[in-house]
Amino acid sequence: MRHFDHIDAARRKHLFYRHPRPFDRHDDPAVLAVALGATLYCPATRPALAADIERAARRGVMSLVICLEDAIGDDEVEFGEANLVAQLRALAGRGAEAPLLFVRVRDPRQIGALLGRLGEAAELVSGFVLPKFTAAAGGAFLDALADAADRTGQRLLAMPVIESPEAVYAETRAEMLHDVARLLAKHRPRILAVRLGATDLSAAYGLRRPPDVTIYDIRPVAGVISDVVNILGRADGTGYVVTGPVWEYFSAGERIFKPQLRQSPFEAQRAAPLRQRLITSDLDGLIREVHLDKANGLIGKTVIHPSHVAAVHALSVVTHEEYCDAADILGVTGGGAMASSYANKMNEAKPHRAWARRLMLRAQVFGVAAEGVTFVELLEAAGSR
Repeated sequence: MRHFDHIDAARRKHLFYRHPRPFDRHDDPAVLAVALGATLYCPATRPALAADIERAARRGVMSLVICLEDAIGDDEVEFGEANLVAQLRALAGRGAEAPLLFVRVRDPRQIGALLGRLGEAAELVSGFVLPKFTAAAGGAFLDALADAADRTGQRLLAMPVIESPEAVYAETRAEMLHDVARLLAKHRPRILAVRLGATDLSAAYGLRRPPDVTIYDIRPVAGVISDVVNILGRADGTGYVVTGPVWEYFSAGERIFKPQLRQSPFEAQRAAPLRQRLITSDLDGLIREVHLDKANGLIGKTVIHPSHVAAVHALSVVTHEEYCDAADILGVTGGGAMASSYANKMNEAKPHRAWARRLMLRAQVFGVAAEGVTFVELLEAAGSR
């Protein structure tokens, strides 16, 4: 699989200076964690789940979570499990194209039980999303995952979700996150990425983010994100990829604030209708939040609608300017500072090296935009199908 492969080859040639590289479910987890991109959540109860997965793959979705937890009712779990098994068996039987697939479970016992019921179709499952993750509860999930991997001989990756009240409340947060860090370190080869459950984090205060503001404007939750990155997202070799929290809006309501998309980039590309579509769908808020995710060290994002995917992926492409900066920084063997190739900033070899390395990994899976190609062109192309 490869990002932007759903775009016509001639158009890709125009858009990219360096094309995204292919990857598959067996690649290094460090690559897959960045390649996740916009991870689409889908309830396990959907009657046409297999068809939905195929359709998502055709639209450029590279990672999808089938949810048996909060996305379905407590009385729907048995049906959701049965539907998941039947639909993935059907998908495997057709040899259909599928993204990286993960299952969000409620209970550690579901991991082994579902894999057993799936039979050969279990090969479609790349791993499991572990909800309400704490050091106290998370050990059972990770042990169940390890046991299932040993029994099946299949590599199974974990994505723990930080969303419990212990992570929110100031008096327990630091100790809880340090305990999680120690637990994850024991299982490091299996940890793909750490996810953030913004809905549950907000719920601890009875809050819900409106579409006109970003999660970073919700100060209690922004504080959690900051601490998660601080403890679990470090660039010193101990950290993990931390993914952006869910964007949960996909239809327009009455707006309070002005749109968050400037007109000039769209007018320069003669894409004013695209800008209006984004505003009408409340996607200008998503675009703003993805920018802030990246600035705060988060990679990828949880989404709940296919219309969100193109925006997240277009913003994940490395710009030509970023690539030139990173290449210059990594090309210096010692320290020192230099003017950027674009002559608009100072690049310092030592302080910016970790940033440059991370950026080059993103460039590997999302590609580098051609000189002069903007986010607007990438978004228009990525969402054209």
